[in-house]
Amino acid sequence: MMQQTLKCLSVLLTYPSQELQDARAEMSTLIEAETRLSGASKVALLDLIRHLGETDLMDLQAHYVSLFDQGRDLSLHVFEHVHGQSRDRGQAMVDLLALYRSQGFELSAHELPDYLPLLLEFSAQLPEPEARQLLDDVMHVIALLGARLARRDEASAAIFTALAELAGCPAALADKQDEVAEEGPNETLVNMDKIWEEEAVTFMSSPESCQQGSQGQAGVTPIQWVPRKSSKQAAGHNSSVDGGS
Repeated sequence: MMQQTLKCLSVLLTYPSQELQDARAEMSTLIEAETRLSGASKVALLDLIRHLGETDLMDLQAHYVSLFDQGRDLSLHVFEHVHGQSRDRGQAMVDLLALYRSQGFELSAHELPDYLPLLLEFSAQLPEPEARQLLDDVMHVIALLGARLARRDEASAAIFTALAELAGCPAALADKQDEVAEEGPNETLVNMDKIWEEEAVTFMSSPESCQQGSQGQAGVTPIQWVPRKSSKQAAGHNSSVDGGS
């Protein structure tokens, strides 16, 4: 059941289409039946689905572009919030692509592997424990995006609340609210170093997660957040490669 819900959330987070609007009844049924979601989360998602089904498609598409495609603060590309445009992002992409291929999940030529709806679609094909682990591994980004959307009173924040609940991290978004409250409009670049100063990304079993004791299964190498040098430390090691992937 969780896999179907993840697929539904993936679709809700993609560029609006007629197919999405036509599937609203099916998606509503899935959300209503998902026992891992709180009542409040279900209501918010059902309201979002109803809004997507009743609003003019061109208006939905224009709003989507203005929200997710015109700035880095709400980019749906996970590594944008970790590596920016640094060379570390390229290696992280390679590692994530290898993870997909290890499970027989192939991308088309125009898809970037760190696109969150794609990551959710991939997680929907995994057994539930592995899917929860993968969500947990990217919870830092999910919580950050969810908190920013909630601050803007965007209905799509419900998707990120649901993801936190499915991962077993219902308080994750609340934990990011203080950080987000300090941000000015569209100031992702200004606040990037502060938000991610102590975190980088690599691909191995995570020793610490909001799911105590959770472990990745054989053949699946989830994402792990690990400390990396601050900008001052890195300045003294110009010849070395950063500790992230």
